Amino acid sequence: MSEPAQIELTGVDKHYGAYHALKNVSLSIPKGRFVALVGPSGCGKSTLLRSIAGLEKISGGRMRIAGEDVTGVPPRKRDLAMVFQSYALYPHMTVRRNLTYSLRLKRASKAECERAAVETARIIGLENLLDRFPRELSGGQRQRVAMGRAIIRQPKAFLFDEPLSNLDAALRVHMRSEIRKLHDRLSATFIYVTHDQVEAMTMADHVVVLRDGVVEQEGAPLDLYDRPVNRFVAGFIGSPAMNFLDGTVGADGESVALALDGNPTLAVAARRPAGERVTVGLRPEHLMIASLGEAGAFALPVSMIERTGGMSFIVTNTKPELTIAAPGRIEAADGSVRVRVDPGHVHLFDKDSGASLGG
Repeated sequence: MSEPAQIELTGVDKHYGAYHALKNVSLSIPKGRFVALVGPSGCGKSTLLRSIAGLEKISGGRMRIAGEDVTGVPPRKRDLAMVFQSYALYPHMTVRRNLTYSLRLKRASKAECERAAVETARIIGLENLLDRFPRELSGGQRQRVAMGRAIIRQPKAFLFDEPLSNLDAALRVHMRSEIRKLHDRLSATFIYVTHDQVEAMTMADHVVVLRDGVVEQEGAPLDLYDRPVNRFVAGFIGSPAMNFLDGTVGADGESVALALDGNPTLAVAARRPAGERVTVGLRPEHLMIASLGEAGAFALPVSMIERTGGMSFIVTNTKPELTIAAPGRIEAADGSVRVRVDPGHVHLFDKDSGASLGG
């Protein structure tokens, strides 16, 4: 039996004049799920989030929250909390008063506000900072206050619009962990917009990939990584990005010759028509360093190696360039490296449509 949907979108469209920002978007988000909306700039992810919040009026389709049709319901009546990339804290208010602002608007008692402030501060780890002002806090602490202001309302769902984009790289990594822990502690429904697919992969239970207002694929992060439905999703999910090159299926239907110097041949898991021209996708970590004489291995000339300590990132001197991600500190003594690829890690895509061919 499937889980009941906390947020359900059916055939949602959004137009800005002649511009079609969201195109027939249908999603069902169960209660307690952490869902990430990802895609390149302009793909519609923030528009979709703002539409769920009611900040954008949809042009077509239906929207339900906790079983209630909210298609034409204003934002304040949807019982959702939104956290923006700008902290939007009141600079003249302490952390305590920032946290309890929504409760005071509802005329909650002073004792009720204090209890809620203390409990929320405990959840976000700012118990000792309740009397500080925003100017006295770090960026990460300010973002925690912004999240706390949402938590204190106990909404039906939390909506996050790129909340970490203003933080430095190290703090972003730390806050990713904090937000994930917060979700697990609250068991609440989170919808999280990010352009950073690493954030989506490491934080979310469920990832929705958008392009040009269309949902290209949705599913568990590793399902999208292992079984992308098309070249776009394959190239967007994974870091470093998947390598793509032209190929031709061999006479046996179970191998593909790559359009590289020497036309090296790879075995493939999916049987295809002989002579079919395809796009071959190879993830950098699946181009594995091979020893001399190893079966199925071939040499690639190297133009650059970046060593980060535990990993080496190798860029080949080929057209197209390929990126190889290998553990350890790789050397290319003769200016080349030998690689092999497991047949199960060769992705094949239709050359015209980009659709996965099951390889």
